[in-house]
Amino acid sequence: MHSKLATYERLLGSWPGLVSGPAGPLVEDCLVLLDHVGDAASLVDVGSGGGMPGLPLKIARPDLAVTLVETDRRRAAFLVHAAAELDLDVEVVADRAENAARGSARESFDLAVCRALAPMPVLAELCLPLVRVGGRLLAMRGPLGEGDAEAAAPAISLLGGGPAEVVPAPSAARERGVVVVVPKVAPTPAAYPRRPGIPARRPLSRGGA
Repeated sequence: MHSKLATYERLLGSWPGLVSGPAGPLVEDCLVLLDHVGDAASLVDVGSGGGMPGLPLKIARPDLAVTLVETDRRRAAFLVHAAAELDLDVEVVADRAENAARGSARESFDLAVCRALAPMPVLAELCLPLVRVGGRLLAMRGPLGEGDAEAAAPAISLLGGGPAEVVPAPSAARERGVVVVVPKVAPTPAAYPRRPGIPARRPLSRGGA
């Protein structure tokens, strides 16, 4: 595992624009999610960027079926390249999460994960429609994660999520990092996610859309 993680760090550093500093602490940060994966068999990384946290989790847990969703074509190309270099069997979806959740991937994953994706109401709308009932959303957040989760509670409930749990998850990259764990307790209504771009421009509030 460690040699593959080191190779991944090298790949991140060699591809311009993916990371602004040393890759090692960022990759290590992703591994805080291992405590929350449990017996999940499938995982979708929404807004994967350079593959974090999906690729480090796949390296650490080769049994996971991992799908990486990334709308930026250049970053998606890196994900394909990195998976080939690391000999990892992952699926790369070069599309917006709003579109991915309208296809066969809808409510099909045990876990959705994301790192620094968007404010909680937005990431909930992008991620929860991809999670099966009984699955979970694991959102890596900064120290304001608890307040974010409370503010997003109406949106999370509307999308089929249950009460969020905010778990401290410090790492070298984020001393006060947390993981917001949201269980999927009911199907996401057919109206969600809304059209591409709408979740970010008009985040869900207490009144819905």
